[in-house]
Amino acid sequence: MARITLISTGGTIASRWQGTGYAADAGGDTVLATAALPEGVEVDVVDLFNVNSSRMTTELQLTLLRTVREVFADPAVDGIVVTHGTDTLEESAFLLDLHHDDPRPVVFTGAQKPLGQAEGDGPGNMYDALQLAANVRDLGVLVAFDGKVHAARGTVKTQTLAADAFADPSAGPLGRLGFGRVDLRHKPSRPAPLPAPAPEAGTAIPRVDIVMHHSDADATLFEAAVAAGARGIVLVATGAGNATPELADAVAAAVRRGVLVAVSTRVSAGPLAEIYTGGGAVDLVAAGAVLSGTLRAGQTRIAVLAALLADVSPAARPELLSRLIDAPGPLPAGEEPTGEQAAA
Repeated sequence: MARITLISTGGTIASRWQGTGYAADAGGDTVLATAALPEGVEVDVVDLFNVNSSRMTTELQLTLLRTVREVFADPAVDGIVVTHGTDTLEESAFLLDLHHDDPRPVVFTGAQKPLGQAEGDGPGNMYDALQLAANVRDLGVLVAFDGKVHAARGTVKTQTLAADAFADPSAGPLGRLGFGRVDLRHKPSRPAPLPAPAPEAGTAIPRVDIVMHHSDADATLFEAAVAAGARGIVLVATGAGNATPELADAVAAAVRRGVLVAVSTRVSAGPLAEIYTGGGAVDLVAAGAVLSGTLRAGQTRIAVLAALLADVSPAARPELLSRLIDAPGPLPAGEEPTGEQAAA
């Protein structure tokens, strides 16, 4: 028997009608009872918290990270499934992946349709996540959704309501699930995991803001984030990482004050690149910003947050952030993932 721990955190998969709308209120046992269990899998349930994921906070995410480590302190546990709302699933999964140093998998899943709704997708996603968690190793944190397997890194929510909610627009899925099989094409590449953050008691979690560039944008909101006490800022630029000379100047001023600045893009796929001056990525990098590669805004913010929480000097944080962002590409085709790819 494979022993899997289900950590329930709320989201649509645990949501029921409240009279005016849906909200997460069902426990993990109730959610689990809607799904068939894969053969040879037994499940223990941990009800961690129960929130709509639009209300997710760093404090809750760090609680989840600590809970995963506590569960894996038991060598009899073979894997973990986390049920999570889809709105911020990509952020929580990536935070855990940056710190995950155990060969046993953590698999995130959820639903686009609420609990008990006809033709709901939660039961199928739960079955697939349990199947995946019982049959793979050395893959880090994964997302199982709508019959696909995704790496945490790079995977974002791409559909507001459709069942096929998640994708990595720059790389595609790792594999597929179905008919009792776990079929993987390649292993995800990940940087060396960070030690678990251990902020001192009473220390405030660092504020990390996201500011978007657009036509007619000036530096007002960026400077407001600095004034509000942001220790990190993600500038969501246009194109391959371009803004204006005024924003490049604001970035330089923020960096001089010790603010960690990263640049992402509002374009859905492709890497950032130093091509343009006149406020483009060339100037933003010269001002001290770090380009986010193929990570988009939410996960770039998580990388900045992880760098700020890490036990390194402020001077070392930009280099650490670059390492967290610049994971090498997928291994070549034919490199077999560790673990069973065909499950009975």
